[in-house]
Amino acid sequence: MLYDSSKAILKEAGYVGAGTCEFLVGQDGTISFLEVNARLQVEHPVTEEVTGLDLVREMFRIAAGEELGYDDPQVTGHSIEFRINAEDAGRNFMPAAGTLATWRVPAGPGVRLDGGYDEGETVPGAFDSLVAKLIVTGRNRQDALARSRRALDEFVVEGMPTVVPFHRVVVDDTAFVGSSTSFGVHTSWIETEFDNTVEPYAGEAATAEPEDREAVTVEVGGKRLTVTLPTAFGGRSRGTTDGGPKPTRRATTSKAGAAASGDTLTAPMQGTIVKIAVEDGSQVSLGDLVVVLEAMKMEQPIHAHKDGTVTGLSATVGASVSAGAALCEIKD
Repeated sequence: MLYDSSKAILKEAGYVGAGTCEFLVGQDGTISFLEVNARLQVEHPVTEEVTGLDLVREMFRIAAGEELGYDDPQVTGHSIEFRINAEDAGRNFMPAAGTLATWRVPAGPGVRLDGGYDEGETVPGAFDSLVAKLIVTGRNRQDALARSRRALDEFVVEGMPTVVPFHRVVVDDTAFVGSSTSFGVHTSWIETEFDNTVEPYAGEAATAEPEDREAVTVEVGGKRLTVTLPTAFGGRSRGTTDGGPKPTRRATTSKAGAAASGDTLTAPMQGTIVKIAVEDGSQVSLGDLVVVLEAMKMEQPIHAHKDGTVTGLSATVGASVSAGAALCEIKD
């Protein structure tokens, strides 16, 4: 149904090129059309795995004016994509920038990883939280799920939270596993029915050693500009002048961000303050909004953890704060 509907929509619109049709699945199973994105989306490897096509290559071919050259591709097997996001599923999927102290990825038949980071690199809070995509393919859904469980069990990430523990729970949930006649997941399933038993991240938080940087003069459009780049971009690594091998960057560790305790309200994550809802002397009740943090393109409201009076408010709009930083105190 989704396949045929997507073709009909794009044909009616006269669309040529790579595109993605999106649909919503209601709790009662009703399927509703949402939108068409005139581009590939993050889930496109699933289609690549079951059709054998390189969709990025096809997108460029068609954009260059070449004919498609084939009819509907034959679909074989079943593929599942897991987004590996820098979020803490045990804290309501709170964004969590940090450093990948350990990054050991799974491998084997039907297992593919499209990643943007390596071990020792820092996932910043200024961008999207996507770290990598794990794509697992099997001859059918049962085979793909079995391979997914193995791959997720082999995935080792230390130094910061990711949603890998969440995925491990989901692939064993009866609603997601389904059967030959039923499938219990719908668009708002996580928010309404999923029993989230994932524990908040309690491991050590790693911080990468700052990179050496150097000033480089470049010419753009006839104008000379000075920019700063990591030293290795210029062919030299820390402690070398001959373009030798890049040394391994060390990462220091500390406990994961503290929560509010006593009178002190702390930032649960690294981020930028985008809104302040109180001022010194304000009376607040448990659950009242105090500030809003933004990290990884997501806003996170920070609420009062007790009744009382706001004192020592150090937060300012636009300021960056680290996980565990004191925002204010709430006195009885």
